[in-house]
Order: sequence, then structure tokens, then C-alpha cells
Amino acid sequence: MNSPSRPLTVLDKNDVLDGLFTSWDDIDRLMADVPDDGWRLPTSLPGWCVHDVVAHVIGTEEMLRGTATPETDVDVSTLEHVRNPIGVMNECWVQHLSGETGADVLQRFRSVTAQRREVLTAMSDEEWNAPSVTPAGPDTYGRFMRIRIFDCWMHEHDIRDALSRPASDADLAGPASRLALDEMTSSMAFVVGKRGKAPEGARVAIELTGPVARSIAVAVDGRAAVVDDFGGAEPTTTITLDGLQFTRLCGGRPMTTARSQEISYRGDEEVGRRIVANLNYVI
Repeated sequence: MNSPSRPLTVLDKNDVLDGLFTSWDDIDRLMADVPDDGWRLPTSLPGWCVHDVVAHVIGTEEMLRGTATPETDVDVSTLEHVRNPIGVMNECWVQHLSGETGADVLQRFRSVTAQRREVLTAMSDEEWNAPSVTPAGPDTYGRFMRIRIFDCWMHEHDIRDALSRPASDADLAGPASRLALDEMTSSMAFVVGKRGKAPEGARVAIELTGPVARSIAVAVDGRAAVVDDFGGAEPTTTITLDGLQFTRLCGGRPMTTARSQEISYRGDEEVGRRIVANLNYVI
């Protein structure tokens, strides 16, 4: 959670664009042979089917192109699953595209992402690193694009769950997974300190296993912060779980049945369980 008083996040443009374009390619390949009835399968996101998820991704990229939010005949703010102004904008695009076939929506997805590739590739380093409004608060445009990777990557797995096409280890080995996890890691101080209420002096290690493996260390010293290590000290709490399952919990999704759902704790288990119960930080 950045604020104007905190340093801006400067990210390598080529690395982030590699992850973003890979994420779009993965969604394209996933949807290329989905039959018409598959597009209407419900996802774990309240109120949205597969068709709606892809429409949402299209809508966000159209917004970033400067396209006005479409008007709808439905007051989407009254829908139970719409909880904030961002949700209203998202739902307007979902409603706007709801009558199109899956093939038409896929063509729209290919068109808008092709246009966005051209714009992003041509962007100068000065524009990339410039301050911008992002879903995480004021930061660079590059950080916004890493958030786009996180969003698109999460939605790929929403679709996979709905279609019963779980990701293989190879599917999870690319740059999109790494950068999506980078984005989630950046929020772990907030999750551990604010949401999980880890006490002063806590040293929380989150050990992610499987193809989305990572060690995340958060120390509480006045305020929580993600750190490289604990300086030789042992963690006061260690939480171990599959990396993909961690991302599902961070996004407020149910864990997938395709991977181990076991979560283990060492040290202060009460703190660990409280953190896991509050992993969902996504609006």
C-alpha cells in the first residue's frame, strides 16, 4: 500500500512487459478452444461466469486506452456482487459485452491487447517510471502494469478452475507467475501487520512450496515490513503452504482442488492462523 510519502516503485520495463504479454498469451491459448457452453460456466467470483471474466479484462484494457465506460440499461451499483466504484466500472463492461458470443469476445480480447502491446512497447522509460494513479495508490505506471499482471494472472486461474483445466507445473513457471507473486509480496507487510495483527517483535516467515515457490519474510519493528531475512534470528511464526493456494487466498478465492490444501504452522500458531484468515487483501 503506497502513499505519496513513500518511494515510487521503479521496475524494469522489459521484464514487466514480458510478464504482461505472457499473461495475455496464456489467456488467449486457454480460451481458444473453449466451446460456447464453456464460456457460460460460473467461476468462483460472485456473479461472474467465464465470459464475464474475459469481458472484465477487456474492459480494463479499454479503460487504459482511454475508452469511455459504456452505459448499461441496468443500475449495476444495485447488484449484490458490486461493492465499490471500481466494481461499477467493471460490471458496466461485463453487461455491455454479455450478449456477444465467446468467439466475438475472444476477438475483442485479441484486438485490445494487440493495441495495448503497441502502446506499451513504444512507451519511453520516462513515461514508464512517471507517477501515476494505480489501484494500490500513487506509484509509477510500471507498478500499475505489474498490478495488471497480477489481475490477469489471477483471472486466468479463475477461468482454469471453472473449466477444470488446472495449470501444470510448466504453466506456472513463467514470468507472469513470478511478477504476480512479486506484486502480492509487496502487500504482505500490510497483511501481516494490519490485517493479521502480528505483535511487535514478530518475525513471520511465509514459505510457499510447489512451482510458485518463495520465502516471504515480514518483521514487525514499530511497523511491519517485508525484509530480506531476519538477520540470523529464527522466525516467531512460520506458515507453509502451496504457492498457488496462497495466491488464491490472497485474492479471496477458494483453494483449488488440483493442489495440496494443507497449511502447516510452526512457532506461534495463533498468529499464523490469524494471518492466514486475513490473507484476502484484494478489493
